[in-house]
Amino acid sequence: LNTRKHPLGIPPPSEKDWPKEDEDFFLLDPDRKRDVLPQPFRMINKLVMQVFESAMEIIERGEMLQEAQKLKVQPKKCFPTAEFQVTERANCLAVSGKYIFVGLSVGLAAFNTCDFKDVCAWDSDKTEICAIHVSDLGNKSHVLLAVDEMGLVWLFCFHKESFLLIKILNEVEDISQRSTCAEVVLSRGGDYAGILLQGNTKAWLEIYQLPKDSWLTELEKNAGAAEGLACSERRSNSSPEVGTFLLQELPMSAIQADIKLDAPVLLLTVRPPKPITGTSFKGPLDALKEVDDGSMLGLGYNHLIKDSQWELQDAIFCSTYQEYLEAEGVTEEEIPRYATFHFLLPSRILMGPEMKVQPDIPVGIGVHWDGNHNFCLYLLNSSLKKNADSDLKPDVVWPCAAPIACSAVSSCSRYLALAGEDATITIWDKHLGYPLSVTAILEERFIRSIHFL
Repeated sequence: LNTRKHPLGIPPPSEKDWPKEDEDFFLLDPDRKRDVLPQPFRMINKLVMQVFESAMEIIERGEMLQEAQKLKVQPKKCFPTAEFQVTERANCLAVSGKYIFVGLSVGLAAFNTCDFKDVCAWDSDKTEICAIHVSDLGNKSHVLLAVDEMGLVWLFCFHKESFLLIKILNEVEDISQRSTCAEVVLSRGGDYAGILLQGNTKAWLEIYQLPKDSWLTELEKNAGAAEGLACSERRSNSSPEVGTFLLQELPMSAIQADIKLDAPVLLLTVRPPKPITGTSFKGPLDALKEVDDGSMLGLGYNHLIKDSQWELQDAIFCSTYQEYLEAEGVTEEEIPRYATFHFLLPSRILMGPEMKVQPDIPVGIGVHWDGNHNFCLYLLNSSLKKNADSDLKPDVVWPCAAPIACSAVSSCSRYLALAGEDATITIWDKHLGYPLSVTAILEERFIRSIHFL
């Protein structure tokens, strides 16, 4: 039996037992362990990290956009409160008073804004209404100008929920001489109407005066007579149901049958300016005699430049800029076919010291034709003195440095905005006749429309 005389002890470590490859493991950076991996693993790890970083950038950018969107003022969402149904395709609409007028593919329809019910319709299978202009005449009456797909202008009077056709303004017997309507403007209050007509080779502007006072008088007289007829029929009939039917139906038929409204009066026929040619005057006195009262200047017709001088100037210009003209092509000057016009309220420029005018009724129109430098003003009450065979001359000419691209008149008719083709906007005080501001837009810009807010 062997017995231990001493306790069992742990042998001391020896250096030869230490692992040589891991002796510096406590000195290595954990983030650099990937550097010792083979090349394919390091490439995959790098690509994965780039994907995660790109995803985080996209997420952070989206969160920033959401926060910025929350700080913005959110627009109020509006939902329809009511709707009305039309039987055919609706092309246009206009609002006047408590009525909504809709141009349909087969005529016109009127709806009441109180209950959105159809109150009246004018049906025509061959007439598709494309544009409507309406103005309130008072006494439950409205005047409408409707343009169909053929360019014809229909003048209606809407009275007590019925359409009354007065006249087709540009209707002619010879269809080859028919002109189409390019623009319609109805003055506020329904006193005047203007239509821009285009023929095969020319264009012109017609201004009509609407006899609305005589219309209202005639409508009230016929409505009273029809109502009296309906009441007498109701008293003579013993059945209450039949009497109610006559009370509702007879006034409308009586008005439609007996009413005769006066036709509008043609006041002005404005034609585009003619190209400036050589003079036929022998001296300055002959040119000055062409100016009636000295107020109409600026059109450039009363000059002393002869045809030979024009031809010499054109020859010098063409020889100097021949290479540019060949590159762009020479365009001959054409008579414009489109115009923009506005009805103007009384002002110091348009009214004389002895003129008696009403502040809310137009006294003139302002017209400018495409490609022309002049904004021309015409008085409405001086047209009767003009010769119908001669071209109407403007009463005031407002020349501009560049061709006028578009224009606008404020609601009070005092301020006039003219935008030229050189992208310059000028605001004029029409009452005083001087510019208030001139604004130049960036180069290579073309202003197509301008409005007062």
